[in-house]
Amino acid sequence: MRAPGRRIFLRSLAALSVLPALPAAAQDDSLKVGLTPVFLDDRMSFLARWRTWLEKRLARPVVFVQRGNYREVVDLVRSGKIDFAWICGFPYVRHRHELKLTAVPLWRGHPTYQSYLIVPADDTATRSLQDLRGRVFAYSDPDSNSGYLYPQYLLATTGENPGSFFSRTFFTWAHRKVVEAVGEGVAHGGAVDGYVWETLAEVRPELTAATRVMKRSHDLGHPPFVARPGMPRRDLERFREVLVGMAGDPEGAELLAMLRLDGFTPGQPALFDGIAYMYDRVRRT
Repeated sequence: MRAPGRRIFLRSLAALSVLPALPAAAQDDSLKVGLTPVFLDDRMSFLARWRTWLEKRLARPVVFVQRGNYREVVDLVRSGKIDFAWICGFPYVRHRHELKLTAVPLWRGHPTYQSYLIVPADDTATRSLQDLRGRVFAYSDPDSNSGYLYPQYLLATTGENPGSFFSRTFFTWAHRKVVEAVGEGVAHGGAVDGYVWETLAEVRPELTAATRVMKRSHDLGHPPFVARPGMPRRDLERFREVLVGMAGDPEGAELLAMLRLDGFTPGQPALFDGIAYMYDRVRRT
């Protein structure tokens, strides 16, 4: 990736919560799309370019609605205040009787990713989650699959109480901040989105070099785009068609490269059955 693209992506990993939400569009036919800090917590340059690209293909105004955590975005799309949202697979499986799966990213050729459990790079003794008993652990977001549900699931399957296993836990509200917390020794371990960790390893290697991936999860459905309840089928299918067509469009492909994605696929709900299984298991703990 050229240096400008690297800078744009790096800014895309900064903390979204410091940015104001974009103003609501004045036109009633605007399409409102919710985003969270996992993907596009950047200055406005990338979002403005992506918005322009989408507006040309959809022939209607597009408004990006930015929030600092999954819960706020999920509440907005469930209540119909926004039309689409890029969320995590965890809230999707909890609300898939309401939300409509629209498209799933392709990363390294597949619609899947992994949760990474990380520890400081100089910690060579920690080999499993059990080795972190009584220590400090960083989660990203309580509605994150990779940054919360997966380690909760691991503890539940070994008969541990996730609420008392660690001496202290905290939420960073961004995967990059989990990497920073572990790398700086603020936490003895953390759970992070593997897609984010691997991308940081390319563009900010000094951050990931301070950590070590102690465990990788099995493959799980990549965070999807979903549509609000009651979304007209023609509008959902058109938005899906545009996302899936990004890879075949020169400018769309450039935008995807900035996200380190190969494209989007329509996806199937069954792709998220593994996350649903983990959620059910944790609920029974």
